[in-house]
This record gives sequence, C-alpha cells and structure tokens, in this order.
Amino acid sequence: MASERDSHTPGPGSAPSGARGTARATTANPLVLTGAKVVLPTGTVRDGDLAVDGKRIVAEPPADAQLVDVTGHWLVPGFVDIHNHGGGGASFSGTPDDILKAIHTHRAHGTTTLVASTVTDEMDLLVRQAGLLSELAEQGDLAGIHFEGPFISPCRKGAHSEKLLRDPEPAEVRKLIDAARGKAKMVTLATELPGGIDSVRLLAEHGVIAAIGHTDATYEQTVQAIDAGATVATHLFNAMPALGHRSPGPVAALLEDERVTVELINDGTHLHPAALELAFHHAGPDRVAFITDAMDAAGIGDGRYMLGPLEVEVSEGVARLVEGGSIAGSTLTLDRAFQRAVTVDKLSVEDAVTALSTNPARLLGLSDRIGTLEPGKDADLVLLDANFALKGVMRQGEWVVAPQLP
Repeated sequence: MASERDSHTPGPGSAPSGARGTARATTANPLVLTGAKVVLPTGTVRDGDLAVDGKRIVAEPPADAQLVDVTGHWLVPGFVDIHNHGGGGASFSGTPDDILKAIHTHRAHGTTTLVASTVTDEMDLLVRQAGLLSELAEQGDLAGIHFEGPFISPCRKGAHSEKLLRDPEPAEVRKLIDAARGKAKMVTLATELPGGIDSVRLLAEHGVIAAIGHTDATYEQTVQAIDAGATVATHLFNAMPALGHRSPGPVAALLEDERVTVELINDGTHLHPAALELAFHHAGPDRVAFITDAMDAAGIGDGRYMLGPLEVEVSEGVARLVEGGSIAGSTLTLDRAFQRAVTVDKLSVEDAVTALSTNPARLLGLSDRIGTLEPGKDADLVLLDANFALKGVMRQGEWVVAPQLP
C-alpha cells in the first residue's frame, strides 16, 4: 500500500532486467517500490511506497521484501482496454498464437487487462472465434470478448464489410453469447435496426454490456435504447451522426445520460482535442473510458494489414481501408493514450487513471480485483517517468517490463 516514505534506502538487489515487449514475465516480489508518486483512489501520495507480495498489493510487506527506489516516477494502476482488435502484427480474429502475440504486445505497453474485440465476419466464423477466445479468457489471458459487428448500420459501417452486416435479431445475438460460454462482455449494436431494442434487453438480462455504436440512430431512438439497458457508447463521435443543433442525434443522448459510459479513442486522429474536452466536460471523468480500438499494426508500424476480411493501409500511424479510405481502427497503445491525456489534453493524472483503469474495470465488474492500487487487489501497475513515458509494467506481481531506471 502507498504511504508517505520515511527513510528507505534501496536494498542490495535490483529489479530484474527485461526488454520492452517480452512475453515472459519475471518474478518481482516480495518488494516495496519506494519514492514514487502513487495514484490512489483518494488522491496522489507523493514520495510514497507500494508493497507487493505474491500476486497482490499488500498493506505491510514481509521483512525480507526487496526495496526498489523509483523516486521521480509515477505509479498508476495497470490499464484496462475494453475495445481492442489486435496488435504486434496479430489479430484477435486469428489463431491462438496470434491472439497471445497481440495480448503480450499490449501488456508491454501497460494494458494488464484486455477485452478482445472481434470484427464483422461470417456468422459461423464469429461463433468459432468466440469459442477460441473464450478458452483464453478461461485461462486468464483475456478479460472477455467484445463483439463489434455484424449488428451495425450499413450507413455507419466504418471498417466493416457491408455485405456481412445483419440486423440485431435477438436469436442471432444469442448465438454469439452462447458461443462465448459466459465470456461475452460487450456487444456493439445499431439499436435502431430491427430487433435492436429487444437485443439490448436480451444482453442486459444476460449481464452483457449493450453498447450503442456504428449507428444512424436519432436522439429519440438512442434514448429508447438507453432506457432499454444500453450503457456504453462505442467510440463516441466516430461512426455515428454528428452533433447537430436541430438534430442532436446519438451524441447528445449518450453524453447527457448518467447511465452511459462513453468510449474515447485518444490518438489525435479519431478526435479533435476540442471534441475530447467536450466529452470530458459534459460526461465527467467518471463516465469516460479511454480505449485503443487497436488493430494489428499497434506496436509495429506502417504497412499493409488485414482487418477481418478487409485490407488496411497504415501510413504515418493512421490506419485506413485500402478501398474507400475509411479510418480502420487505430495503432494506439494505452501508454500513449495516457501520455497524451496529461501532456496534450491537460487532464489531471488522477482523471487519466480513472479513464484508463478505474472506469473500464468497473464496467467489466472487476473493481474488486483491478482498476485501483489498494491492498488486496491484483498487483497490476504501470511505472511512468516524469514525462509520463512507460518505464515498467507489472501484472499480478510479475514484471512484464522490468523497471527501466537511470
């Protein structure tokens, strides 16, 4: 647990060395990280300590705990990404090896909890992929599955194949829920389509988040969907009608309702800074979840990739469909989203933590384990330097990226 530091001095040992991106974690504890600015639910403790024993944060470390001096750094909870399609050159629509590669790529950038998002495809392929992803969720590699498509509007399809889209009939939605074997966490729907409202109710009954997105809904239709149980806005502003003064559309309904958490892609491409500021000001930090919406190129670079059945060109870090030019997800990682939030968008560190860790953990029903740095919770944390660059990642008490200290 974090506390004001008295007179700690670093022990003779040092933290295990490791390279960014390594998939093999190293045992890190018991230990006490000392001298950091530790972001807690109650605020930031300066010159604080955080103790880890086994997989958990503890209030009091064992007497033989290793001391690691991280003075001048920030300690924040591990990031939680509820909308992510892949990274490291691999996709969550791929093989088990592909999926693990994408997971480890994002872990090395601070995402210690991740929901795998699918993309529109043939229904039988989505059912098969749901079974594969659920196995990895059962093993603890994933926090669950998010189905983005095929139940979306052809008017706002973005980087989804129009010929594979279908209406959100409850029987079809149920196929994916069943295939996920209890690991379905969220389904994105254009709720104005036939069956949309009934499917929202179905999802709510099964404890699955109904997310409004890739939608051409009116303001009134969006209010109806929220009243039926929808609680998340899939990448607010993107793939939905713009906010209008006579036709406010879904944006106004989603921002004004306290029951809704809004996803934001903070990469400088998907949103103008003024749009992000508007969302934060109107919804408040407790209703914002930063996501990546990452595709294969995250953590890799420019080139040609596939997003489901569609080809994507990534140039200067921006992903667009080869045919049509629509933005096709992002190449974002959450460490970059955090750094941008506090350096460019001028959010407080505490609000950035809320949006990247606390709120998405709450949405997933995992607040008892992750999302904040508190005794008894998983030792999931990110070490950042004074400029908010990532310098270490711990997941369940093991270093994914060992501290990179001066």
